[in-house]
Amino acid sequence: MPTRRSRRRLIAAAVAASACVAFAAGWSVIGSASAGTLSGTLYRDPDSQVARWVNANQGDSRMPVIRDKIASQSQARWMANFNISTIQSEVSSIVGAANAVNQVPVLTSYAIPNRDCGGASAGGAPDLNQYQQWISGYARGLGNRTVIVIMETDALALQTCLSSSEVQQRAQAISTAVQTLKSANPNAKVYLDGGHSAWNSASEQGSRLVAAGVQYADGFFTNVSNFQPTGNEANYGRSIISYLQSRGINGKHQIIDTSRNGGAAGDWCADDNTDRRLGNYPTLNTGDANIDGYLWIKDPGEADGCNFAAGSFQPSLAYSLASSAPYPPAGSPTPTSASPSPSRTSSSPSPSPSASGSPSASTSPSRTGGGGGGGCSAVYQTTSAWQGGFQGNVTVTAGASAISNWTVTWTLAGGQSITQLWNGTLTTSGSAVTVRNVSYNGSLNAGGSTQFGFTGSGNASTPALTCTTS
Repeated sequence: MPTRRSRRRLIAAAVAASACVAFAAGWSVIGSASAGTLSGTLYRDPDSQVARWVNANQGDSRMPVIRDKIASQSQARWMANFNISTIQSEVSSIVGAANAVNQVPVLTSYAIPNRDCGGASAGGAPDLNQYQQWISGYARGLGNRTVIVIMETDALALQTCLSSSEVQQRAQAISTAVQTLKSANPNAKVYLDGGHSAWNSASEQGSRLVAAGVQYADGFFTNVSNFQPTGNEANYGRSIISYLQSRGINGKHQIIDTSRNGGAAGDWCADDNTDRRLGNYPTLNTGDANIDGYLWIKDPGEADGCNFAAGSFQPSLAYSLASSAPYPPAGSPTPTSASPSPSRTSSSPSPSPSASGSPSASTSPSRTGGGGGGGCSAVYQTTSAWQGGFQGNVTVTAGASAISNWTVTWTLAGGQSITQLWNGTLTTSGSAVTVRNVSYNGSLNAGGSTQFGFTGSGNASTPALTCTTS
């Protein structure tokens, strides 16, 4: 769930002073003080990755802690699989399940073109026209009751890979998307990317929000996939709200991601840090009139893409986050098992820790192909397809010994070409494709894996992959 870049922008000295306070205060139970504009019970998806792990690992010694402190809680459903033909049904499935029990679902939209600037959560729509088609389908699935939409994590805070004209085009696309969602369901609560308190200044982020149509939205979210203390985020949010008010934009509120901000707030990657902890449990009763919710947007236990594939559920990470956290407030559900409900047709690459930091790609493979050799193997899946194009994902896995680099090769089918690739270095010669690791994902422990992805033109097909090391 968000990119990893935001973490890299952390200012360690500023963060360290507040980390100890956050460790103690980040888990406080909120009372009945006034809150923001939302109320109700947040929907817990019984088919989340953590819920499925709990069901499948009843004998694991870590299971009770992960079940009671993570699987019992509401978490965002990431809508990150770009597929115009299925997005409406994907959205309506989760919204309908929440409506059936009179609860409030939390969804992301995570398909903006050039998502994560080619980082660990790269991908998205091939272009802005197809993005708007995807958004239109998304909007048709929203129903007519309250639903929270966390829109395009890092899309506004992380723009280093865009030209000035591309920045303007992205802002206009997001503004149009907000209006499409609100027109389809006026009760939808839509929040735009506010980065986090150790990234852009409040005035800079505020100006980006205005350009992207925050005036049409309900507010902004901060700290997705990051670790900044709740108090820092609340202060930052107030500064953004003041900036918006100075521009004549009133009535906007903040959402704070508290999924992993109860401990240390330094380096960006949770895969490498055992000092992370769960923050405030999810609630719409924040006790702060400026804050509409403390939500778990980056799903706890899902990797950032450092030591594990971005978005994959790792019980070791989940247990590390939860083991020393308090139990949920009295009255929170504690399921003995997480019964599956509508099965997921797409799970989201929750951004890895990005500039803001998060998500994860676990979509059902439509086609798979694999090949091994030289100490590694590679498996391909088509994650989405449309008229004249497709998006593919390749998982590279080390063999019985650790490796320090990898190379994957294959031959393109007739009429195919690669238009964009992330998490790898691409070389083509005619129809021959060679992808080598980049600096951060070449070293893999025995059995460890990483992923790269790409968009292509032509019809999707199953390539015969070969993976080698040197």
